Amino acid sequence: MNVARRTVLAIAFCLASGMPLAALATQPLTIVTTTSQIADMARNVAGERASVTALMGEGVDPHLYRQTRSDVARLRNADLVLWSGLYLEASLESFLLELGRRQPVIALAERLPAERLLANPDYPDKYDPHVWMDVALWSSLVDELAVVLGEADPEGAALFAANARAYRDQLEALDGYVRDSIASIPPEARVLITAHDAFHYFGSAYDIEVLGIQGLSTESEAGLARIGELVDLLVEREVSAVFVESSVADRNIRALIEGAAARGHAV
Repeated sequence: MNVARRTVLAIAFCLASGMPLAALATQPLTIVTTTSQIADMARNVAGERASVTALMGEGVDPHLYRQTRSDVARLRNADLVLWSGLYLEASLESFLLELGRRQPVIALAERLPAERLLANPDYPDKYDPHVWMDVALWSSLVDELAVVLGEADPEGAALFAANARAYRDQLEALDGYVRDSIASIPPEARVLITAHDAFHYFGSAYDIEVLGIQGLSTESEAGLARIGELVDLLVEREVSAVFVESSVADRNIRALIEGAAARGHAV
């Protein structure tokens, strides 16, 4: 529901109920996002002028997530729907595209310049969707979001712009912290091995070698040959840690740990 229609309905309600029209100023935008990353950005930029709900909480795999009945109701009643795009929410994509024919539905990450995106080896016609892993790249979407919010709520445009500047400053500080932290690791030890190939933006931005058991999508399968290759690497390069993701089953990572242990290398 757009702001103009929402305002007309609210005015009608106020007139019918005797509620003061000044009460309309306290009515925030209703924003529904797919991921918690987008929700965090929306809350910081919109401030008190929006109520933000994320469909997916921590530990939820966005590649496989499908909408529930309650999700459909939330999405259809929202003033603004924000999703990442770039095929991150693969199982939701057709629904969101259809919803976008009736109300404002914005694929935020698809507003990034193509030259700043990484290739997706699983899908040659698509890009790697995990763009928030590069803090500087992710922060470049903050101003885009401020514009989108200003279109939905013109009276809040100046506030959104100010909030966007403050949030960009926070992200710039975070980016510096990450760079300083990574710089403390010897170059030969900068290896990140995890469940699936979601960290290439992180690796590219911060000079980390990234190796995943699965491909970019968690729908891809991990073969025994791939696990064997990574066990060899763990042993040969004396890699001391591998990383479990909260949204991906840990059985493949456990296989790496056990395989290395069988060869006398503790991970």
